[in-house]
Amino acid sequence: MTTINLLPWREDLRKQKQVDFLIFLGVGVVVSILIMSVVHFSIESMIENQQNRNRFVQNEISVLDKKIKEIKALDKTKSKLLARMEVIQRLQSSRPEIVHMFDQLARTVPEGVYLTKFSQRGKNLAIAGNAQSNTRVSAYMRNLEKSPWLKGTDLNVIRSKGVDANGFALKVAQAKVGTTTEGK
Repeated sequence: MTTINLLPWREDLRKQKQVDFLIFLGVGVVVSILIMSVVHFSIESMIENQQNRNRFVQNEISVLDKKIKEIKALDKTKSKLLARMEVIQRLQSSRPEIVHMFDQLARTVPEGVYLTKFSQRGKNLAIAGNAQSNTRVSAYMRNLEKSPWLKGTDLNVIRSKGVDANGFALKVAQAKVGTTTEGK
C-alpha cells in the first residue's frame, strides 16, 4: 500500500523556518549584546587607563612645579650669597688700602703741619688742619701727590689764624691699588 502523507507539511516547514529564524535572531541578539559589552568594557578600560595616565602626569607636573619653586628659591639665595661674597671680597681687598692710606697720610705730613679733621666718603677724603705757613701746606700737597695711594689733591681753603698759624682744608682721592698718580 501506498502511504499518503496527509499532514500539512508546508505548514510544518514554515513553522520550522520560523523557529529557525527566531533561533538565529536570538543568537544574533546575544552575539550583538556580547560584542557591544566587549566594546563597552574595552572603551571603559581605555578611558580609565587614560584617566590614570592623566592623573600621573598631573602628579608629575605638580612635583616638577614644586621643584621649580625650590630651584627659584635656591637661585635667589645663590644670587644673594654671591652678592654678599662680592661685598666681602671688596672689603677684603680694600682692607690693606685703608691701612696704606692712613700710613701715607702720616708719612706725608711735613713738619709744621697738624691735621685736625679727617673724613672719608667713598674714595674721597676731606682733610683739615693747621700749618705754620702756606709753604708747608704746599709741601704737604706735593707729598700727597707723590703718594702711590692718594691722587688728585685739591686745596679748598687757606685761612690765616694769626702768627704762624694758617688753617687749611683740602680734598684728595684714594688711588686704586697698583695705579700710579696722575702726572707721573
